[in-house]
Amino acid sequence: MTAVIINTIAIILGSILGLLLRKGIPQSVADALMKGLGLCTIIIGIQGAVKEQNILLLIMAVVIGIFIGESIDLDGKINRFAERVMSHFRDNGDSAKTAEAFITACLIMNVGAMVIVGSLDAGLSRNYTMLYTKSLLDFISGIMLAATLGIGVMGSGLFTFLFQGTIVVMAAYIAPYLSDRLIAEINCTGCLLILAIGLNMAGLSKFKVINFLPGLFVVPIILLVQKLLF
Repeated sequence: MTAVIINTIAIILGSILGLLLRKGIPQSVADALMKGLGLCTIIIGIQGAVKEQNILLLIMAVVIGIFIGESIDLDGKINRFAERVMSHFRDNGDSAKTAEAFITACLIMNVGAMVIVGSLDAGLSRNYTMLYTKSLLDFISGIMLAATLGIGVMGSGLFTFLFQGTIVVMAAYIAPYLSDRLIAEINCTGCLLILAIGLNMAGLSKFKVINFLPGLFVVPIILLVQKLLF
């Protein structure tokens, strides 16, 4: 768990540094940085999504995921929860932005083969190289994201700790079920969500990305059904 703890600390320290830098950045510059970071996020999303080799599976996962998210109003529930939490600290109407920053940071920092493979390596063979590399990347990402999106980015540190920590601890039990194809499909679907986030950050769209999240959990179900039927 050492590498997971270091990764978590790296995100928190990066977020704190980003928040400190944010205070000295004029609003006009902050807006420009947001759009620039949005464009970079779009590229990240495109690079991952174009690797999809089964476009029908991607479409099914996204459509079913959005249907579930919209039906239960996942976006509204998470924003209302964030509002209740933030009301204990401040009341400035930023709860929705905080929730969006949290989801954005969680996706950017925890979608990709590096997260899953690195955590499995740490749990199975105590090889922490990949997670240490990810820690450095997340530290830099935390600075940039917190400087543009705000304090919600820091919360992704806790999610990273729980998500990666669970994979590390349960590696021996999870590994047999995590095929290369499943990891690739989850990565592609996640990158499509990152692409939507980038478009929102650049001011080109207003996707409710939170309502897309169930699609990530639909992917393994679709693959299981395909395996049983074919």
